[in-house]
Amino acid sequence: MRHSGRTRISDIADRLGVSTATVSRALSGNGYVREPLAAQIRSAAVEMNYALPGQVMGQRVLLVSSQEAMIDFQRSQFTMYVLAGVQERAEAQGIRIDNFTYQTEADLRTLHQAAAAPDVLGVLLVTVDDDMLARVHDLVCPAVVVNGDDPQMRLSSVTPCNRSAAALATRHLAALGHRRIAFLYRPGRRTIQRRYEGWRDVLADNFEPALILEAADWTAEAAQRSVSRALEQGLDFTAIVAAGDILAAGAISALVAAGRRVPQDVSVIGIDGLPQGQYLAPALTTVKIPMHAVGALSAELLAETVRLRKAGVTLPSRRIELACELIERASCAPPPR
Repeated sequence: MRHSGRTRISDIADRLGVSTATVSRALSGNGYVREPLAAQIRSAAVEMNYALPGQVMGQRVLLVSSQEAMIDFQRSQFTMYVLAGVQERAEAQGIRIDNFTYQTEADLRTLHQAAAAPDVLGVLLVTVDDDMLARVHDLVCPAVVVNGDDPQMRLSSVTPCNRSAAALATRHLAALGHRRIAFLYRPGRRTIQRRYEGWRDVLADNFEPALILEAADWTAEAAQRSVSRALEQGLDFTAIVAAGDILAAGAISALVAAGRRVPQDVSVIGIDGLPQGQYLAPALTTVKIPMHAVGALSAELLAETVRLRKAGVTLPSRRIELACELIERASCAPPPR
């Protein structure tokens, strides 16, 4: 839960039941605090938006995104919540965020020049492809991948554990008694590939390639067409794991249009946890992604990397994966007898 208002050391101490002196020592590094407790204190400070000490105030961060990310931002609230987390954490640290959208080779050259400016703290990369990752790992300043990862671990990253999120959704349906569970997704991104893998992990011996439903785009309309086509072809399934809440909404529309009841005939579960899912009919069961925390921790990881470098400490790249939470609503039920 995010903390409202200006956070003080005493607020963190009260929350964790420790002294203010202990919190101060853990955050400043001056004095001994057992590492498990120190890590807990630092995590609480980030979650409560407390400005950690360090020489980052007044500097800039370049928020680098592809044109694809901007399209997502215009039509999906997911990116909006992630960027809100980035912005709030940056403001708490006294850091300014400058947006940088790239399309061409010339843009990439401009990025390298911009990243070399003395007041640039580092770079946050949002929805970038592998080609972009290969081009930015040698920037003069630190870079962190937001809501994604670098498969070669050249760059640090913060991402939800997409594989376990999809596994959580699929296990929920399996526990209800479902065996023929379809997976609805838009292929292409590594994050979504991880969700596909989580679904397949749970199915194991029950995996059937025919139960993979591909949408042409990340829209409810594209998902509706995909599910309608599968129903017309007579594909037999009793549940759908949708790789995004927007796809789940389209799946429900297709099922209702075909005369199928949700969840009595077919259960549907999404992955994202966007607020509007609770207003669907029926209300959408979903796996909630910690979107705001992904953004906030990305900004904090970048600031921490800079603080350590200034102290003469260089650590290997890190991949931080965040746990996700099942939100049970009305769109899932045991399969029909």
